Amino acid sequence: MSECRDEQWFTEVFDSHGSAFSLKITDKLLDVHSAYQHLEVYATETYGNLLVLDGCVMLTDRDNFLYHEMIAHPALFTHQNPKRVVIIGGGDCGTLKEVLRHPGVEHVTQIDIDEEVTKASERFFPALVASNNDPRAELLFDDGVKWVDNAPDESIDVLIIDSTDPVGPAEGLFKTDFLKRCHRILKNGGVMVQQSESPLYHSGSIIRELRHDMREAGFESVATLPFPQPVYPSGWWSVTLAGKATNVENFREQEAAHHDMPLEYYTVEAHRGALSLPPFMRKSFATE
Repeated sequence: MSECRDEQWFTEVFDSHGSAFSLKITDKLLDVHSAYQHLEVYATETYGNLLVLDGCVMLTDRDNFLYHEMIAHPALFTHQNPKRVVIIGGGDCGTLKEVLRHPGVEHVTQIDIDEEVTKASERFFPALVASNNDPRAELLFDDGVKWVDNAPDESIDVLIIDSTDPVGPAEGLFKTDFLKRCHRILKNGGVMVQQSESPLYHSGSIIRELRHDMREAGFESVATLPFPQPVYPSGWWSVTLAGKATNVENFREQEAAHHDMPLEYYTVEAHRGALSLPPFMRKSFATE
């Protein structure tokens, strides 16, 4: 990916697929280089504030709920009784907020390597950090791969990998060896979920490889759920679930249909629909 700017527009160019996405900007609010990445925040004309890491759009005020709800709620409703949840990445804290909407969750540990992302979120995306002071929340700024290495066997119910693209600091989170370690720390019946890029651009590459590697790591079932995400390449994104001694094609539909959480995208119907993949995706996965 690359980026270009003029005085009024931020543009992320996705060279490998000959596409780009632009937002009209009104101000640059932050420009810092952390120990790990280049972090920028812009004010836009129609999407609220915009967070950019290493030239790639991470989120906006207007549409971040799509991603945060779909990486959190399908996994939590798939697990039969999630109490102990771990988030690797997720420094903007939007996923943490969604997880903590579930009253049965007793503890959530979030491990992000770059504290500057959370500091930026506290300044410019206050709605995302609204649950950071929940007594069930634990925020750590550390290497998520090393944290997983040190976690006890079978100690976690749901593991959420809320990472950037599989380059730079997040590259190791897409490797088979890491997925095996994730399998080790999940209890039987545990669910792992990982953001898995664009269905249109990556079904035959990143997503297929991730699904294969999840099975190689010991997960008995895998499901990829696509959903709209206007600010990401192709405007379409996905998460991939993997189950340890459980079938992630099944979820607690009654609870998903009758929760009282104030959600903006996730519904029981959206969950069912996302599990029914379009033919071109099924074709990409046919040789698994």
